[in-house]
Amino acid sequence: MKNILTRASMMVPLLFLAACNTTASNDPSVTGSISTANIETGKALQRGTASWYGPGFHGRKTASGERFNSNAMTAAHRSLPFGTRLKVVNETNGRSVVVRVNDRGPFVHRRIIDLAKGPAQALGLTSSGVGYVSLHRLN
Repeated sequence: MKNILTRASMMVPLLFLAACNTTASNDPSVTGSISTANIETGKALQRGTASWYGPGFHGRKTASGERFNSNAMTAAHRSLPFGTRLKVVNETNGRSVVVRVNDRGPFVHRRIIDLAKGPAQALGLTSSGVGYVSLHRLN
């Protein structure tokens, strides 16, 4: 009986930690279900050329370990930590979206970010394939 109580008391803190650790978000700006144009941001972190990727990578694992969804509001950046939220503004037409970094790239010289197809469509980049954007860190 004493052995069972000892094991149970060791498990309680682990169960508590597991219950507190969650990756799901109900924040609409994270899920991309609301307009993000009015989110206040400071000075641009980076400015440069953005591109998009999608169809050939859909369902494959990203560098962060999660499965790539070409319609999700996600992006690839060379150095920002996974989970970083960025407001990406198309400097040509003024459209903006919030994306979450979950992959590494782009691997093409002089590009600063690769967007999934979903945010690229929202920014109006899918027809040209690239566009001039500014990145604003949200967290």
